[in-house]
Amino acid sequence: MRTFLILALAGVAVLVLFARSRPDTFRIERSTRIQAPPEAIFGYMADFHRLPAWLPYEQKDPDMERRYSGAPEGAGAVYDFAGDSQVGSGRMKIIELTPPTRVRMSLEMHKPMHAHNLIEFGLRPDGGATVVSWSMEGRKPFIAKLLGVFIDMDRMIGKDFEQGLANLKAVVEQPGGRA
Repeated sequence: MRTFLILALAGVAVLVLFARSRPDTFRIERSTRIQAPPEAIFGYMADFHRLPAWLPYEQKDPDMERRYSGAPEGAGAVYDFAGDSQVGSGRMKIIELTPPTRVRMSLEMHKPMHAHNLIEFGLRPDGGATVVSWSMEGRKPFIAKLLGVFIDMDRMIGKDFEQGLANLKAVVEQPGGRA
């Protein structure tokens, strides 16, 4: 029994040391090519009222509570949300715009865990199309580093980004989707 306890404590110590050695920050990014000019896509990011058309979290919990405040769109617009365990709760605020090529937002998560992250959408013309990138970066507290030993955050959140970009592509490229 004593040997088992010593081995278990050594295993926990190794796990803690490994988690502590992980980077203090993270960055997740995905991109896609959409057959439309940046001007036709930009409004889907710069206006929170247009999120339900493409944001995957809106589809994960259609009963999610939403509240809009601040500016009606663009810099200063605020979007508070509270959803189920798949969505969590938090606040997004548009903090910077460079029409029609970039939208930066702050994301403050309250649940399932507290986090303060930066989201950026980039739109780069590519012939008659646009390469749209969606990134998120932030600090990783120790608990996130520890969870990261078992859960690949890039793959988990990256899947949502991929789905959102696919949704956005479908909305924009459908007839009448550009506005």
